[in-house]
Order: sequence, then C-alpha cells, then structure tokens
Amino acid sequence: MTHRPVTRVSLVSPLACAAVLAALVPAAGAQAAPVAAPRLLAPQGTELLPNLDDDARRCTLRPGDLDRLDVAVDERLAACNDAADEVVNGAADLEDLTPLRVPPTAAGAGARARVSVPAAQARYARIFVERGGRYVSLGAGGPLRADELRRGVRLAVEGRDVVRDRDRWDGRVDVTLTVTDRGATRAAAVRLHVVPVLLQHDLQPARHVFAAAPGPGTGQPAEVPTSSRRPGGWDAFAGSLRKAARESGLPAGALRFQPGTAEWWRDVWRQDVAEPGYVTKRTPEGRRTMRILLRSPNHWTSPDGRAASLRRAGRLLYRDLRGPGVGVVQQYTTRRDAGVDELLNFTGNVESLPPYPGHPQGRILYGATPERHPDPSFVTMLRSQGRQEPLVLDTSWLLVGHVDETVHVVRADNARGWTLAYSDPRLALDLLRRAHRAGEGGQVLFADTDARGKPTVDQVLDHERRTGDNADAARHIDGQLSVLLRATGLRKDELVPLPVLYAKEDAGGGVRRHLAFSPALANGLSLTARDFAPPAPHGPRIGGRDLFRDEAERRLRAQGVRVHWVEDFSWAHLGGGEVHCATNALRQVT
Repeated sequence: MTHRPVTRVSLVSPLACAAVLAALVPAAGAQAAPVAAPRLLAPQGTELLPNLDDDARRCTLRPGDLDRLDVAVDERLAACNDAADEVVNGAADLEDLTPLRVPPTAAGAGARARVSVPAAQARYARIFVERGGRYVSLGAGGPLRADELRRGVRLAVEGRDVVRDRDRWDGRVDVTLTVTDRGATRAAAVRLHVVPVLLQHDLQPARHVFAAAPGPGTGQPAEVPTSSRRPGGWDAFAGSLRKAARESGLPAGALRFQPGTAEWWRDVWRQDVAEPGYVTKRTPEGRRTMRILLRSPNHWTSPDGRAASLRRAGRLLYRDLRGPGVGVVQQYTTRRDAGVDELLNFTGNVESLPPYPGHPQGRILYGATPERHPDPSFVTMLRSQGRQEPLVLDTSWLLVGHVDETVHVVRADNARGWTLAYSDPRLALDLLRRAHRAGEGGQVLFADTDARGKPTVDQVLDHERRTGDNADAARHIDGQLSVLLRATGLRKDELVPLPVLYAKEDAGGGVRRHLAFSPALANGLSLTARDFAPPAPHGPRIGGRDLFRDEAERRLRAQGVRVHWVEDFSWAHLGGGEVHCATNALRQVT
C-alpha cells in the first residue's frame, strides 16, 4: 500500500476557525425557504495526526510471532493501531483526533443532515460524533439528527494513515456538512490535512536508547544479509555504552538492551530496523506530538518462492516500542527492479541534516545510485512528506552502502550551529606516516582486540602502496562531501575529519567494495548535541597514546563535543558495523 505528501492549503491562521464554504442548492421542483446556512468550525486548527499509536496498549504479539518467517505476521502487526478500530480508545486517544464543531443551527423537525468525506478519502479518515457522552463512529460519513443540529454538534476526525505517495493521496481530508431543510440544501466544508512525518536529527538529545543483547542458540537470520561471524565482546560494549549514557546525563533506565531469539539474534543492528520520526500538530494548548517509527523495508523471499517475510528483528518495534504516543509504519513493495539492494534498505542508510537556511526542517539524507538503491516505495514515502527535501549521496562503493558509515552531524560554533564529521582515510595514513618517521613503524593496530589480523604501521602503509584502497576511498568521500558542501553552504574548513582506514572486500560476483578497516569514527551515537559516543579506534600507540583516538578527540573537542568511547570492536566492527549501527535512539522533539 502506498500513498503521499500534501499540497499545503494556505490559511490565514491554522488555529482560527476554518473558513466555511456554504452553498444554496434548491431541491428539484421546490422553492428554497430562507434557511440559515450551517457552519462547520475547526477550533483547534486544520492539522490532522495520523493516529497510528496504541494508547490503550491493546495491540500485542502472539506466541511465535517473533520467529515466524511469514509476511502475514508483519501485515497483522502493522494493521493494529488506534486508527484501525471504530472506537476512541480513551482520553489520550481523543487528543490525537482533530475536533470540529457545528454551532447550534435553526433546523425544522424534518431537517436532514449528513457529515462526510469524499469516497476517495474514505480510507484515510474517520468521523466521530459525540452522543450520550461518548464518541460514536460514523465511518467516512453518516447522518446527524435535527435535534442535534439545534443543540450543536461535537465531531472529531481521525487520520488513519501517513501520506505514502502524494500522487495517490496528498494528505487532504475534506469534511462536508450538508443540511436539507424546508426544500433547501446548504453545505459547509472544512479542509483538513494530515501532518507530515519529520525525521529527528542527531543534535536533538536522546531520551531513549536501545541496543541488542546476545540471545540463545545460533541466532543466524535467514531473511537478512548479516555477517556469519558470531558477535562477541558484548559485556565490553554494553558496559562502555552504559558509561557513555550515564556521563551524558541520560535518565536512569533510558538505555534498554533487547535480546533477539535463537533464530535471529545475530541481527544486532538496531539502527537498521527503523528510522525514528515524529508528527506534530498545533493546538491552542500547545503542540501534540506522536513518534512514528519507519520500519526498514527489508523483504525476503525463500529460494523456492513459497515463503516471504520482512526482517524479524523489526518486530521488536511492535513488542517494545509501539504504545501510547508511538506508532510504527511499514512501507515496502515486492515490485522491485534489479538495483534494489537489501543492504541499502537498512535504515542506517537514512539520516537527516538539522535545519539550515532554506530548509527550516532540515533534510533527509540517504545513499543511492541507479545501479544500487533502496526500495522505491519507501523512498517515495520519504519524499512525499514534503518538508525535508532528500539529499542523495553515492554510497554504492561501500560494501554495506550506508550514509552513516562516512558522515555524522556534530555541533559547531558557526552560523548554523552544526557541521559534519567525516571519515578521512588521508588523515589516517598521515598519522601512520608520522609514526613511521618517528621510528614506530613496528607498532601494531588493533593490539588489544580479538582481530584475526593485527598489522603493523609499516604493513598497512605497504598495503596502501600496493593497492591504493584508501586513496580510492578518499576520492569517493570527496565526492560525497562535494554534494554536501554544495547543498548546505558549509565550507570544507568547517568540517571535522576523523581518521579511518579502509580496505576493499569481496562483495560477490567479482565485485570488491570498501569497508572500514579500522573502526569508522563518524559512525557513532550522539547522546546530546555535546556528547558523542564513537567506537574506540584501537589505532597504533606511540608513547602509550592511541594516535587515532588522540587526533579524533582533539578535533571534536575543538567543536565543543565531549567524546565517550564505546568498545564495539568485537560486537559490531568485525561484523561490518559500528556503534551507530548497533544502537538507535528516540530523541527529544519539539
């Protein structure tokens, strides 16, 4: 199912009563009587939330749901939310609806009235009317009694979905009140619009952080491409992440570890199962906000074509996060061209830039090329929100292919208040050459890790002379930075280079792509605008000091950023990811 953003309706004031369209339509063969035109008012404005949370916590998983390789499970879980039933699920749910009012209207005993939305919008909205002290569903439309008109009517409209494809639906919901009385028909209308999903950005403080934990059994997932290496070193990872969260002021209990099941727990990439966003509407009492988690569009079909499933780790979103004020959206298509790459469907490949001139809500950032790109319907949904114009980087040269591998937003004392940290293999090589010139070419990288290979400084430099892997990676990163600088107006000297080494790995089919050989320091977790938790680099040590670590700390601290190192070498790095890939965060939204 696909839908899309909104053609904005210009309003004098979004919190004022909506303008009313009234028309006199005499009934055939009858003479119109002097009947007052009805009025339909929107006292809290015309913005409409997609009511996809679960305020009453009525949506639950069945036994076995986490493990079944069956897309029917995913469709059933996605179909359960507050907009899926015909009732208002308590006071909190009522606040997620947009109220409309029909003021007391002179109406004869034989007056007939109906409130409705057009048939083409019926699947996207539901109307409730207050009767007997509770709200009763009229579905996409229903009758109002003459006595109700005389007393005045309280209505509430529920948004039932986000915009997924603006060519199919642009978010408008047109509510019409029609009254026929004494041979005359008059109408009033209000145009509502579903608010867009906005992606959070890394300068917003984390309020809840979640990461994986080891599970029982082998845990190798069948439905998603992940490393066959068993993740290790969880105690070191979890301990250092807890320390980083504590030092950053994250509230106690706000860091949660989620073990998977015996069938798929090695899918530890929590960043890659969902991209958090939010929707917000203005009311006279303030903003009403709901989190919307965009589930990754990873779709698997068995070799014999008889079974299909979405990524099972994504079902944790429904078990652990969906609830009051939190909804989940899944959008994917099975009609895919040959360029759709499941690795690029991981939501670590979807990030956002903070606001800057010309883009007051910031911009979506994702990686794609015509030959290698994410699910097109998911991208259509992102673009259809219409508020955060996407910026596309070429990540096809990376083995995993995610934008979070090479760039990360950090605070800065410049006009924007932010800049970009980025992976810089040239800087890493310069540090190795410095060590070589100091007579320390025999120093070992990754000395205190369980890496299979622990090359010396001189061995890495010799490998670079023979292969040029890092020079090639640097040229690709130059291309990404060129796009970013041109789009944002940032200067190259405002950026924060971080030392990272790259090596080419076999991607199958005779293709070799780049993967971070040393931990990718830009691929860390921002806990606040001033607190950044990157992976410990395990670079060569000179005089007892890690060259890569010292250089990264010096450059980040110059931007006012505190560094909290996280030990992820065995848990994440050796599996092809880093701290950012292995965590996710729900951030403060305003």
